[in-house]
Amino acid sequence: MPTTVQKQMYEELRNGQLFEQAQQYASAYLEQVLERNVFPSPEALAQLAVFDEALPQATANGKAVLEMLHQYGSPATVAQLGGRYFGFVNGSAVPTGLAAKHLATYWDQNTAMQVISPLAAKLEMVVEGWLRDIFGLPPEVVAGFVSGTSSANFCALAAARFHLLERQGWNINEQGLFNAPPLRIVTGREAHSTILKAISLLGFGKQNIEWVPTDEQGRIIPSEIPQLDDRTILILQAGNVNSGAFDPFADICAQARDAGAWIHVDGAFGLWAGAVAQLKYLTRGMELAHSWAVDGHKTLNTPYDSGIVMCAHREALVSALHMKGGYLVLSEERDGMFYTPEMSRRARAVELWATLRYLGQAGVDEMVWGLHQRAKEFADAFEKVDGIDVLTEVVFNQVVVACESDEQTEAVLQSVQDQRVCWVGGSHWHGRRVIRISVCAWTTTSEDVQRSVASFQEALSANLK
Repeated sequence: MPTTVQKQMYEELRNGQLFEQAQQYASAYLEQVLERNVFPSPEALAQLAVFDEALPQATANGKAVLEMLHQYGSPATVAQLGGRYFGFVNGSAVPTGLAAKHLATYWDQNTAMQVISPLAAKLEMVVEGWLRDIFGLPPEVVAGFVSGTSSANFCALAAARFHLLERQGWNINEQGLFNAPPLRIVTGREAHSTILKAISLLGFGKQNIEWVPTDEQGRIIPSEIPQLDDRTILILQAGNVNSGAFDPFADICAQARDAGAWIHVDGAFGLWAGAVAQLKYLTRGMELAHSWAVDGHKTLNTPYDSGIVMCAHREALVSALHMKGGYLVLSEERDGMFYTPEMSRRARAVELWATLRYLGQAGVDEMVWGLHQRAKEFADAFEKVDGIDVLTEVVFNQVVVACESDEQTEAVLQSVQDQRVCWVGGSHWHGRRVIRISVCAWTTTSEDVQRSVASFQEALSANLK
């Protein structure tokens, strides 16, 4: 006989009222997210204290749980779906992709094996092919769908480690790291922190990195790269996290391949420049790499979380992330668990497929190019504001600005954040405290740019009084 809790959940599943209630709340949120304050108000943040409670002893009413989430949770969210969130490289969400994720949530698919979810396996295969086409990558490239570029970088460098050690007769899966032949890590001084995290997790050790100087825009300097060999992992960057600058792949990759080095491209948001006719020059030569990491939830504006690792050596990726078990049922098509660290994993490819299917190549080009245009509008507008300097060339979607002193920059940053018209973040650039503006949302309009710059002007004026 069903228990009392089972009866309640059966009823909630069948009558659909909970899901209708959730949809009503979601629709109400979407109706106001473009115009609301970008960061939660002090009152909304204070009301989060309502969640500080002991775990209830009795089963709750589902409607009451949702009502509590909506009443106190919705106002305390950051409106990154809107057009004035520039603090981190966080995209908005294409409506079709967001709706597809909503539908896929009800499917609740596990993508470990094709036999568990034939649909997920099919969509992963399709999206994998589309990504090869979009980025102009070789036909042997495979893709794994992970939570973000942090995981994608980890997977790619694990594949590189396996491949380079195997070439030297060392099976790291069986023999481990102790007494393994040494490998070299070569990367630019402006490498992202997620690269350093992956290097640490994989046991390379940050102290062993061979650092390469970068230029004034944060690009690796080709002439400063040390002599490479077949024990080297060379890590390049498509989109500096501050300046947005791209390493000169065409000048580096061919020589690195000739030396036998493994080339990895960290392209969390910048790799999508390769999908835009007028920006493709930024990624020329990246197709010669061996692995790539990119996010969907940044530039492509898929919902969170959506990262992708791509690798030209399928066996290296699968071997590095190996999984075995007598109970597994393998298919002749695609079993997703072989391309990611996780076995159980949600069907991220659903919203990736939906977003790409909706936009098409022309739509991706138009949307990503639009981000670049808005970034240029920011830079042009700041050039007319006395007291704010644009410090970097706007090559993609990043704008770096600063005031006359670090103290003034910090004060303006705090004032802009307090106004809540937009939200921007701070960073350090060439020894200066700076403000970083990341334009990543399809929802950002020219009016959003002007409103945001006006909030900077107000902050600057208040600071000078």
